[in-house]
Amino acid sequence: MLYEIAKPLVMAVARVLWNPTISGVENIPDDGPVIIASNHLAYCDSVFLPGQVRRSMHILGKSDFFSGRSPANKVIAQVMRGLHVMPVDRTGGSASRSAIDAGLHVLRAGKVLGIYPEGTRSPDGRLYRGKTGVARFALATGTPIVPVAMLGAHEAQRGRKYFPRRTPRIHVVLGEPLDGRAIARTLESAEEAAVLRGVTDAVMDRIQELSGQERSDEYAADVKRRMRAQAQSPAGDSEPDARR
Repeated sequence: MLYEIAKPLVMAVARVLWNPTISGVENIPDDGPVIIASNHLAYCDSVFLPGQVRRSMHILGKSDFFSGRSPANKVIAQVMRGLHVMPVDRTGGSASRSAIDAGLHVLRAGKVLGIYPEGTRSPDGRLYRGKTGVARFALATGTPIVPVAMLGAHEAQRGRKYFPRRTPRIHVVLGEPLDGRAIARTLESAEEAAVLRGVTDAVMDRIQELSGQERSDEYAADVKRRMRAQAQSPAGDSEPDARR
C-alpha cells in the first residue's frame, strides 16, 4: 500500500526537479512475471527506475537497511518493506538463500522483480562483473529478463549521497527481453556454474550495449573493499585507484 501511495507523489516531485526520462517501456509486458536487470550507478537509480515503470516493482536491496534493533531502524525496515524492497545479505552462500526465495515468490506470483546484477553501486561509473542471481531467477522460472541502462545517474550524483544534480538529465533505457533458458540451451554441455555465468554475462553484455559503459571483469564489491583498504593505509602508500 505504501508503494502505491508514495510512487505518484515522489515522481511528481522528481519530474519537477529532475525531469527524468525513459524509453523502451513497451519491452515490459503488461502482465506476467518479468525480471528487470539494471546497471547501478547511484542511489537515485532506485527512485527513477521503478518510479517510471508503469507496473509495481519489487526490488532486491542490501540488508543494511533492515539491520539494527533501535526503534528508528525498525521504522526504516518497515518503510523499506512497504516500498517493496527485499533484503539481500551480500555475504553470499546460504546467507543469500532468503533473498533467492523471496525473489522466486515474486516471480511465481506473476510480478516484477528488479535486480542490480553488479550487487552494489559502481564506484567509478564503469560496468562491473554481474553476480549470477539474475540467471538463477530466470532459469528457475522461465521469466524473461529486461536489461536496463541508467544513463547520467553517476554524473548527476557524483559526490552527493542523496540528492542528484539537475544536470545531466537522467534517462532510463529498457532493452528487449532476453530468454535466459534459450541462452542456457546454447551452453547445454556445460556445467551448472558455467551456464549461470554464461547467462549472466549475456545480460551484462546487453546492459553494456545499452549504456555504453566501460567494462570491468572485477566485482564492484571487491574494488570497493580495495579502495577502502587503500584509503585507510598509512601515509605514503599508493592512492586509491578503482581501475587497478
